[in-house]
Amino acid sequence: MSRGERMSAGERAGKPHVIRALVADDQAVVRTGFVNLLATQEDIEVVAEAEDGVRAVLAARETRPDLALLDIRMPHKNGIEAAREILAASGGATKVLMLTTFGLDEYVYDALAAGAGGFLLKDATFPELLHAVRVVASGNALLSPEITKRLIAEFVHARGSRLPVPAAGDLTARETEVLTLIARGLSNTEIAERLTITDHTVKTHINRLFAKLELRDRAQAVIVAYELGLVRAGRESGVRYR
Repeated sequence: MSRGERMSAGERAGKPHVIRALVADDQAVVRTGFVNLLATQEDIEVVAEAEDGVRAVLAARETRPDLALLDIRMPHKNGIEAAREILAASGGATKVLMLTTFGLDEYVYDALAAGAGGFLLKDATFPELLHAVRVVASGNALLSPEITKRLIAEFVHARGSRLPVPAAGDLTARETEVLTLIARGLSNTEIAERLTITDHTVKTHINRLFAKLELRDRAQAVIVAYELGLVRAGRESGVRYR
């Protein structure tokens, strides 16, 4: 299950910013394919792999990876349950990127609510995979446009709120504006340009609104923005994450 012991500080000294990854998928061919692709990158090291959710949780505890790449549907313990346990055990230090076969997956919303940082279709291209791993490992959120559209259209409004959402009145007008732009997929730099403020000011607003709404990442911010009615399904649903 484990592909190597955790590197010491001295061993990592020559490899700055290496992303330590765990790959979990019950399909051996798929799992091996992802492992081999990630292994070609100097800034990514696969430290463990697992064939089900139970083993993924155990492997995460043993290796403490920066990123867990989890298939959403696995035997014994599905990806959502595994993600929830991995995030809790690591205190959020391990980020989670979910893999799914279908753009419309009944578990997408639940996984985001559990704290997953993003979703990626299994038929994603190699550059898309690498981009997703690096974005989510850095603490940002990422969803493919196809999943985002269907998530918003099919789940957020149809299934109702799964997150405790404080009243929108708890936010200032500027914080509400920033939350709306986050939900439309704008990066911090783009928000700063749109509002004619500095990147530092944008980060300050984001930190404050995240604290008020008790959000852990931008993925949850998007869900809350839709639940509060700040943005709606349709043309605005094709957002992108950076």
